[in-house]
Amino acid sequence: MAVKLRPRSYEEFLRDFSLDLPEKYNFAFDMVDAAAAEEPGRLAMIHVDDAGVRRDYSFGFFSEQSARLAGALRALGVARGDKVVLILHRRVEFWISMLALHKLGAVAVPSPALLTVKDIVYRVRFASIKAAIVDTDVQPVMDEARADCPSLEILVAAGLEEDRDGWKSFAAATREAPASFPRAADAVGGGDPSIIFFSSGTTGHPKMVQHDFHYALGHLTTGLYWHDIEPGGLHLTLADTGWGKAVWGKFYGQWLAGGVVFVWDFRGKFDPARLLRVLSEYRVTSFCAPPTVYRFLIREDLEGHDLSALRHCTTAGELLNESVFAEWLEKLGLPIYEGYGQTETALQIATFPFMEPKPGSIGKPCPGWDIALLDEHGEVCPPGVEGEICIRIDSGRPAGLFSCYLYDEAKTVSVTSGGYYHTGDKAWMDEDGYFWFLGRIDDLIKSSGYRIGPFEVESALVSHPAVVEAAVTGVPDPDRGQAVKATIVLAQGYAPSAELTKELQSHVKKVTAPYKYPRVIVYVSELPKTISGKIKRAEIRAKDQG
Repeated sequence: MAVKLRPRSYEEFLRDFSLDLPEKYNFAFDMVDAAAAEEPGRLAMIHVDDAGVRRDYSFGFFSEQSARLAGALRALGVARGDKVVLILHRRVEFWISMLALHKLGAVAVPSPALLTVKDIVYRVRFASIKAAIVDTDVQPVMDEARADCPSLEILVAAGLEEDRDGWKSFAAATREAPASFPRAADAVGGGDPSIIFFSSGTTGHPKMVQHDFHYALGHLTTGLYWHDIEPGGLHLTLADTGWGKAVWGKFYGQWLAGGVVFVWDFRGKFDPARLLRVLSEYRVTSFCAPPTVYRFLIREDLEGHDLSALRHCTTAGELLNESVFAEWLEKLGLPIYEGYGQTETALQIATFPFMEPKPGSIGKPCPGWDIALLDEHGEVCPPGVEGEICIRIDSGRPAGLFSCYLYDEAKTVSVTSGGYYHTGDKAWMDEDGYFWFLGRIDDLIKSSGYRIGPFEVESALVSHPAVVEAAVTGVPDPDRGQAVKATIVLAQGYAPSAELTKELQSHVKKVTAPYKYPRVIVYVSELPKTISGKIKRAEIRAKDQG
């Protein structure tokens, strides 16, 4: 368990925080097995499945089960450096698999259950994936894909009681394997590859983002300080295990901080009322979710649920609307602390509990992350001037920054030029040092000499009760170069009309700078999204341009 500093200010945090990076650090051995050796019965996870059945798991359980799976996979032919795709919803087998692969030295490739046959074939072939560990409901898709995946040799199914049709049973494999997996003298760790995420692919084919074993330690700041986890605290991050946000909020940093990971393995459509019951019943103490979830929650009867155990709330992924922040604070007495990072990074910028939150601001740079806003000429931008978020790497790479885009050296080189990692995201910094996110560089709208970030306009729109979701893009305009366009999903009880369009335009003019209002508004039943839930603005732009 990491020792937690108690800074009284951001400046004190920057001064006192340091991170030791052992040369061969391996989270499975150095954290989980160590915790199990010291206190095997210590609670690591509370898991609630879709039927509401609760199961508690200790560090002793995870240490032993991951050892059994590591041995079973080795016996099946999985070796050091082999890539293994994981499609497991929020089953406990995901955590066991991650730890087992870390011990074995194989590379985990977490992936979402919504992948199509085409998606799976692309990923398996591109990454030369050797093995798959999947939930039983994913088996039919994998079976259809495997004929076009020559590298895929080993198939393991969680939820299958016995081996069948070329599939190994996860349960049977771990039952029969040894209960220990000693750390070899040459075991992987440190700078060796540990995990690959496929990026969300908002602008094309997803990239393979590879991280090393120090990535886990990069999330110490996430769990210990941003999530503000205390020993024994129960933390829920609402995220699927197919995406990076799961290891951000349900794995590395939370266990390093001494917390208990709460997993709610719900299936099907998200139900905000059900989430509130879960938060109340299980006495969750810290919570992280996208702003959209908070918007849904405040529309429910918050006062009708006992949320008194909840002491800290965080959000990331999109901008938090000020009205949502204010209402959550009013009803629960809890601010929502924003944060920023990418698939390529750990937490880069955040608002911490010892800072005054500014609604809509992502906060200040985390210790160890030397961040600058650079203009198009590579010069550092002064306060108030927008620039690209860049991380200085010529004097050392922060723990948590990706190693490379696998099999794409040209792309890796292009984003790490000039001594910086270039995020491709735009922001500006105020006089107090707080960063304000604007959006992807490609998403910025140039209209009548103004540069308009879509997130600010979207945030203004969703603060209106008629709007559930909005995607803001630029459309060609003969006079302005580009005009601001809003593609909107309406709330129940509202219908498209010229009057509503005028009302929404007036609303945006009041909430933000008048020149940013959408001159074009289109109403749709749903927005085009990636399987991770990110809006495909590029697809909307492509349709607008014919």
